[in-house]
Amino acid sequence: MTDREKKDLIAQWAFDTRPVLLRFHLWLEDVEVERAQAEPVSAHTFTPRGIARCLAMTSAATALGTKLFGQYGEGKGLDKHGYNQVKKAADAISAYMMSEGLWNLTRTLPENHAIMVCLGEGLMPKAGETPEMGANPLLGFGRVYARPEVASFVDRQVRRLLNDPKPRFQDFYDALNQKGVTLWGAAVDTLENTSRFAEGKPTGPMCVLHLFDSPLTVTRPYEAYFGNLTVPRKVAQEAERRSIVLDWATPRAQVLDVISSAYPGIRPEHVHVWTLAGKSRVNRLSKLWNEWKSLGAHLVEDGWQGPHGLGVFNDSGTYAPTFLVRSWKDPQGQPHVFLVDGYAATAEAMQAASLSEVLDVDSTMSVLSPTFDLPHDEEYALMRSAADGSEVRQLLHGKKDADALVAHYRASLDEARLSNIPLRQRTVRADDFLPEKSWRVLASLGYLCDDPYTGTTGVEKLDELRYRVTTRLYTRDAASKITFTLRLMESLDQARLVFSPLLVRFMNGDDWKARAVKISDSGRIRNELQTLVSQAIEYEGEKLRVRFDRIDEKVLPKQHQQTIRDVLSWYKERHPVWFSWLELS
Repeated sequence: MTDREKKDLIAQWAFDTRPVLLRFHLWLEDVEVERAQAEPVSAHTFTPRGIARCLAMTSAATALGTKLFGQYGEGKGLDKHGYNQVKKAADAISAYMMSEGLWNLTRTLPENHAIMVCLGEGLMPKAGETPEMGANPLLGFGRVYARPEVASFVDRQVRRLLNDPKPRFQDFYDALNQKGVTLWGAAVDTLENTSRFAEGKPTGPMCVLHLFDSPLTVTRPYEAYFGNLTVPRKVAQEAERRSIVLDWATPRAQVLDVISSAYPGIRPEHVHVWTLAGKSRVNRLSKLWNEWKSLGAHLVEDGWQGPHGLGVFNDSGTYAPTFLVRSWKDPQGQPHVFLVDGYAATAEAMQAASLSEVLDVDSTMSVLSPTFDLPHDEEYALMRSAADGSEVRQLLHGKKDADALVAHYRASLDEARLSNIPLRQRTVRADDFLPEKSWRVLASLGYLCDDPYTGTTGVEKLDELRYRVTTRLYTRDAASKITFTLRLMESLDQARLVFSPLLVRFMNGDDWKARAVKISDSGRIRNELQTLVSQAIEYEGEKLRVRFDRIDEKVLPKQHQQTIRDVLSWYKERHPVWFSWLELS
């Protein structure tokens, strides 16, 4: 590439991504693009080129800002409360930044288009976690980004959907089509591997956004678990040739037999099985681990080095390992296969499954309950039995608190049905979450730290104000790696204000009364409330009511709750027109 071509490339990227660069006060000094195909990814997307590039820049800005100002590594050695507060601070800044990036990039959306978040990671505590450990700030269901008139229309349809006693997604979808509104649905995890981020681990943390060319068919905020099995496409094709059903319920001896048939001569110990590990997963997954071990397969351990030479991890992060699902040969010419087994949170499982084509893998999912405390095979049998309308009590015979467990599984199924989660079929695929069988996806990933599954480098510091940030874009048939060199246009202290949510700044001691008020504060604060305290929000027509009695003190300490109440009261009193949407309870 000549100097002129390089300058033109940088200038074009700067022009296309200016809404995000300007919002976060960043200067684009350089951009490097590596493609897996001859054409740019934007030639294979359903979005305009500028939107695709702005998504990549949003991921880069989110990764950079969270790494710099999200208290990276500051949770190490703290007590449980302090550690969890560091996690929440990191989630808050990453969710805020991605939301701000989406808001600014959607100013350039076609007039009748909108983006809505349909699945978000962070709504619920994980199995075995208490609310203060797991309920984190997030971008969740119903967050709409569009021009004002379009956003208002979609918001009204979302409220109707939420208030309907039955999940009538088709009515929602029909209303959009009749109005001529194109709604793109998103599945978001603004900070994957938050625990590793808080502990300062050198690998793992990343931000993930998958954008689809239609809304997902979910009708409520929903986060539970999916059993998932992801294998190379060649293995799935061999199973199909032999008329074998290959999914999470398939006995692992049969899975290994199909792998051996697809890759003749492969040794069992060269079948590398990645699952979540750790003490908290023993009850759920020990049977699965033992099943693979008894077959001679290699159960991937923490620190195992894959083809990229970086030690993998299995304490968290079920999305990223999907990118290593494939086969390869070692220096001796022996074949190896890597696959992912176990379970994942809803958003992560759906995101991974939607990339099956570009990664040349086959990913199947099975719906599990939100808590998932029982061994994996018993959990699957109970959920299938409950979904079929069968009596689950006999499956729980002899177990402690059987009545409570029966009530739990019935409640889990009711929640899934209200959210329009597919329950009847044995296997769930990405197709089951899209209203049209012909659908497209654009995935945008930003890397805060090194990724052992793709070999991608995390945020690199060049000097006090300049950083290299790597992102990746994927569609169903294209992929590219984009590395930006970004310069902060102000000092770190000033940049911290640019990247931080207003309410977080106020909770940390900034005086809101001494700050110049802008009309944009209204939208920013509304956005931040939905991110920070989504469990406390009630929607009443166009108004938003904050119910402080619904906020767990362990999730948000009382003094911070009081600060937020004081801030909101002051804004509503001094600027009643701009904050007419706000009600306090």
